[in-house]
Amino acid sequence: MTARQCLLLLMLALSTLGAQSALAGRLVELGVFDRADNRRLPVYRHAGASWVAGQPGHEYRLTLRNRSSAEVLAVISVDGVNVISGQSADPSQSGYVIAPYGKLVIQGWRKSLAQTAAFYFTDLADSYAARTGRPDNVGVIGVAVFRKKQLPPPVPIAREAFPGSPQDNGAGKRSAAPAESAATPGARSDELRPEEAENAPRLGTGHGRREHSQARYVQFERASSDPAEVVQLRYDSRANLVARGVIRAPAPCGRPCPTPFPGFAPDPDGPISYFSP
Repeated sequence: MTARQCLLLLMLALSTLGAQSALAGRLVELGVFDRADNRRLPVYRHAGASWVAGQPGHEYRLTLRNRSSAEVLAVISVDGVNVISGQSADPSQSGYVIAPYGKLVIQGWRKSLAQTAAFYFTDLADSYAARTGRPDNVGVIGVAVFRKKQLPPPVPIAREAFPGSPQDNGAGKRSAAPAESAATPGARSDELRPEEAENAPRLGTGHGRREHSQARYVQFERASSDPAEVVQLRYDSRANLVARGVIRAPAPCGRPCPTPFPGFAPDPDGPISYFSP
């Protein structure tokens, strides 16, 4: 194993120490899954913000898990753009309804009730937000979470007065919001010096290939016009995160690093001695 290979393996091992596999809010857990590497990206905490490192050219998907015992509405933005409508994101817009303790997988920008355009990491100029004239908020994923309005229980009807009246189960009405179907599937850059971090190319999210992703409209009435919580996850290239100090870069070994499993046992130099009991 070369010193460069050893350094790379050591960097990967140390950089994941203290990282989480998802960002957990009180109501919703948010994760980013790299579809090319088939793994969930670790979440790093730095200066009060949460980060993931994306690889340019890799498709990714978002995973959300409802941590509560009631339905919630998740209004989701990527790079400041609503993932359903394509509008500049606002919490009052359309979102996805997630069942109690349910999981939601979002593969890309919604194009219809049957298709999405895949998310993929790319440079700022190629991002969907920049290509539609909105580059200012590239590099952030946000989820505004709303609780469902609790309807009052139905007033019991006296059977003596209306003996033929059916029982009212109090289903209630809810305002419309699209919900994702449960069946929906959901080489390293060189390090930068800290002074180069601010001017380094930023990572964004592109508008990729079309793929099947079924959704349908359901009813949901918000308990409040303000979200119960907002979960925010920032992202950039690994090189930029190392330069900012988000990911710790280990010092090089200075010599070939020892490895516990180098391969088969070679013969020693000089005559071979034999041991007999």
